Amino acid sequence: MFAQKKVTLPPGRHKIIILDEADSMTGGAQQALRRTMEIYSNTTRFALACNMSSKIIEPIQSRCAILRYSRLSEKQLLKRLMEVCAMEKVKYVPEGLEAIIFTSEGDMRQAINNLQSTHSGFGLVNADNVFKVCDQPHPVVVRDLVQACLEANVDTAVGKLAGLWTQGFASVDVVSTLFKVVKGYDMPEYVKLEYIRVSYH
Repeated sequence: MFAQKKVTLPPGRHKIIILDEADSMTGGAQQALRRTMEIYSNTTRFALACNMSSKIIEPIQSRCAILRYSRLSEKQLLKRLMEVCAMEKVKYVPEGLEAIIFTSEGDMRQAINNLQSTHSGFGLVNADNVFKVCDQPHPVVVRDLVQACLEANVDTAVGKLAGLWTQGFASVDVVSTLFKVVKGYDMPEYVKLEYIRVSYH
């Protein structure tokens, strides 16, 4: 409807329509969008934001200039989170912000959502509260599991894993956290690569 609406703009100016999470649109919806883009190409510009460009159909991709952005660094995330905490008077400890950065994986929107949820639920942003809100295995437990494996301490490793199962974590949650922990763990590179290989099998 917005594309159809007549608006008087200076020469060379266009209406802009921004579609967030465009990769979640069905194929049929994307085909309809393609047609709309064709009809109103003289008056309207479309901006599509998505996480996976491969889910956007080729006819739409061919009509777009594709810009790719890398994930934010931990330093960038921390800087912004501290600014938000100061403005919103959020109580936190450094370990809490580190946990938010760990769970957000470079996604600022996810980081702020996790910060807000933890603050609303507990009033204090610390590591334990963050992992409760995000429903992810605590990386300290997973780190202990990895260390037990490195030391060939099978009983301890199995006990740690059983504890995670008892808490109700799905295998995908454990593997995802294991992958993130191993990436930053101090171990021989060939061992790290083997852990990562096994994690994805």
